[in-house]
Amino acid sequence: MTAAVSSKPSLRDRVQRVIRERHRAGWWLTVLGAIVGIVTALGAIAFDFALHEVTHWSGEAQGRMPLWLLPAIPMIGALITGVLVFFFAREAGGHGVPQVLDALIRRSGNIPARIGITKVLASIATVGTGGSAGTEGPIIQIGSTAGSVLARRLGVPREHVGTLVGCGAAAGVSAIFNAPLAGVFFAMEILLRDFSLKTFTPIVIASVFATAVAHEFGGSSDAIFEFELIHYTFAAAELPSYAVLGLVCAVVATAFTHMLHAAEDLAGRLPVHPILKPVLGAMLLGVLGVAYISTYGTGVSSGGTAVPAFFGNGYETILELLDPARYGGRGLAGLPVLASLWMVILLCACKALATTFTLGTKGSGGVFAPSLFLGACAGAAFGMGLEEVGLLPATASPAGYALVGMAAVVAGTTFAPLTAILLLFEMTQEPRVLAPIMLAAIVSTAMGRVLMRDSIYTFRLRQAGILIGTDRDLTLLRRVPVSRVTSTALPREPVYPSDPLSKLITLHAHHNVPDFPVVDAEGRSIGMVTGGDMRTALIDREAIPLLLVAELLRDDLPTIDPAETLDTVLDKFARHDASSLTLVDPATGKPTALITRSSVMACYQRELEAGG
Repeated sequence: MTAAVSSKPSLRDRVQRVIRERHRAGWWLTVLGAIVGIVTALGAIAFDFALHEVTHWSGEAQGRMPLWLLPAIPMIGALITGVLVFFFAREAGGHGVPQVLDALIRRSGNIPARIGITKVLASIATVGTGGSAGTEGPIIQIGSTAGSVLARRLGVPREHVGTLVGCGAAAGVSAIFNAPLAGVFFAMEILLRDFSLKTFTPIVIASVFATAVAHEFGGSSDAIFEFELIHYTFAAAELPSYAVLGLVCAVVATAFTHMLHAAEDLAGRLPVHPILKPVLGAMLLGVLGVAYISTYGTGVSSGGTAVPAFFGNGYETILELLDPARYGGRGLAGLPVLASLWMVILLCACKALATTFTLGTKGSGGVFAPSLFLGACAGAAFGMGLEEVGLLPATASPAGYALVGMAAVVAGTTFAPLTAILLLFEMTQEPRVLAPIMLAAIVSTAMGRVLMRDSIYTFRLRQAGILIGTDRDLTLLRRVPVSRVTSTALPREPVYPSDPLSKLITLHAHHNVPDFPVVDAEGRSIGMVTGGDMRTALIDREAIPLLLVAELLRDDLPTIDPAETLDTVLDKFARHDASSLTLVDPATGKPTALITRSSVMACYQRELEAGG
């Protein structure tokens, strides 16, 4: 007689039972959001420490080298990046956020762990050795990957996976920038585009926990760009100046975005091995650095190291541009005001080129820090220009315009003004320029949308045929898998191109199927014969016995993958004149059912009535 053995339920089983029993309460999603926030913050702390160590090492090494060897260290980092990206995760190249968006839209938030790990290591190699990029891209991918992996391991329903990915992204921004509010709005305004309460709550919790852990274990809780705008008072007379600054920053943001995408296109066409493309970009970066140091020295200050101001994330240069004391009497670096103005304009152009060389050739990093740098330069130059022509009030400083310019360029590149406003407010903790920041960011966003259709994050996605929208309806469509659509069963007897058309007429009479998928000898889908084409053929009844299926076969119609969501399915119906499309098994390529346009709309209507 054998004793019954009771197996203890796994953690995955227990979590899934809680989800089923407490599905409507939603507290379990908040708990998972907190866990994602903690994990992301710890990852951000480790990343920041490693990046600081590599940056310190590379700075010392460059300080001991002759000027002509300046490109060597960035090229070594780029080579490491190229090897990591090529062999472990092609998606880890570039600035990261578009890949997260793509995973949310096309893969239901599925981000393999190898992408996050590779992104971290590649970004340390790129930015730590002088590559012109930021830290938010890798941190966002760390958090997004943590949320995605946790959701998969615990069997979280797919409609909630995107929320946990958003929790990770928000936690990453909160931890690295000490900006919990900006982290929340980054996830909701840029990634998820969903401001519903059930999404908002876990993301806020993740952001709060990430900030708390970063403060506890990561060191100071001070603002990144902490400074004092001495005697600054916002005057209504400055409103036109800040509005014009918003327009200027929109132009800067547009030019930077186009430069980056043009470089990506050019690098993609180069007959060079993918591993060597980041090395080529690093070499161009180094040559630019040599030329700049030979002309102006290292940066906006009269001292500094042997590293040009536009290498790395550029935070030290931003701090100098935000210091009102730097503008007193003579201009920056002890130069006359007019000479300082041209120097800052040149620095802005060099930063745009440096980031283009780094990220356009698949170096790894983010675009927030370069956007902040460009905005600080554009704002400082604009403020010095006002001072030069006597339009700068006595209570104002070019430093204030540098701060406002930072928010305006971020807004102009991302089309996310709320994120830009909150990010700059939290990074500086300077409330006296909040109103100008709001004005310039909104003006820059509006003008940016006039100058270019897509943001720096969504341009490539639209090229790939991925719809990017802002309405709640589109958000709902992205959350509903095609598995919820009522499908039409296929006849058991397959249809081949060599079959006579009369076979389809018989099948239609017995099964009432509107359209017929056609398969090859192995049973894989190769096209479809539509009911409309059959009705056209029936006009000439005498020719029916002579017609074959191959003569009516349409091979231009797309198929549907079971992992797709309603937004991509509806887009396929909108692009093709068909009442139904074939649902195909992705593993075998064999048709499994028909999805009709009417059944998709009925499912969408049901989801709307259920409250999304």
